[in-house]
Amino acid sequence: CAGHLDEPVSEGGFAVVDMGHDGEIADEIKLGHGGPYSVNARVGKGGFPRGAVIRYGPQSGLGGRMRRWLTGIGFYGVVAVILLVALFPVYMLLVTSLSSDANRFGLHYVPVEVDFSNYRRVFDQSGMMRALANSLFVGAVVVGASLALAVMASYAIGRVKFAGRGVLLMTILACSMLPQVAVLAGMFELARATGLYNTLWAMVLAQTAFTLPFSVWLLTSFMRELPVEVEEAAILDGATPFVLVTQIFLPLMKPAIVTTALLAFIASWNEFLFALTLTISEDMRTAPIMVSMISPFTFHETAAASLIVTAPAVALVLVFQRRIVAGLTVGNQVR
Repeated sequence: CAGHLDEPVSEGGFAVVDMGHDGEIADEIKLGHGGPYSVNARVGKGGFPRGAVIRYGPQSGLGGRMRRWLTGIGFYGVVAVILLVALFPVYMLLVTSLSSDANRFGLHYVPVEVDFSNYRRVFDQSGMMRALANSLFVGAVVVGASLALAVMASYAIGRVKFAGRGVLLMTILACSMLPQVAVLAGMFELARATGLYNTLWAMVLAQTAFTLPFSVWLLTSFMRELPVEVEEAAILDGATPFVLVTQIFLPLMKPAIVTTALLAFIASWNEFLFALTLTISEDMRTAPIMVSMISPFTFHETAAASLIVTAPAVALVLVFQRRIVAGLTVGNQVR
């Protein structure tokens, strides 16, 4: 017995029909558009084909190929323009850093001669390695403090029901929108009053205050998506809130924690205004401040120092780019 198709098969769709014992389609297939289609037989008892799936594909004429070709050219053209705008300044910085002082005049798109002496002179500066170490210390402490506070805050806001938690979350988000210069005078007076001025801990305090809001926001968004059944099962087993957060939620939050840690570290590593205002001695300077204040530097040495300071942040993004994207999107996929 043959089936019957009353509606045309639309593009990209499929239809299932019965087949006769001889393997032929025993029904008239009405296609909505002219074009190619594939027939996949389904074998029944005794090895006889009992059905078929007709899949209608896109048209493969000259017009279809031309549209796909033009779409591809347009897409890759836009990508090429974006890459050119984003990477050309970095490329010119690299070319400048590899050029010698003899070629300081004129615009060169490729190095006239590759010279690494600019990098050697940068590292020969007495304060450069100390500045890199200071930036690494401040970034590590800021990441640790931000994560410790943000995990607890995200649990309270995302899992505990209390009046005003929505207002509290929006207030935290609003704090991250404040420009640094708006609180710079207050941070300066606070550092002087507490005796932290011209110390690395003053930068840790200021940078933690600015990385904490977006850390809380990211982790709260993820915390809300964690299955309620896991929390209820842990509570029935007698887990306290501290055990629930540290032993149940933290393993599930690894992608979001990695993403938050990387973003907080990059923000701390590149921070300039607080580091310039809250420190005065050369021993307390971070890498961005050292690049702007160390002297005497030629233009080529400044380019080399800028690439040296930028390299750690770029390397972290390239190595962990998949984790960053996964951490920003995995919250909606946890369930």
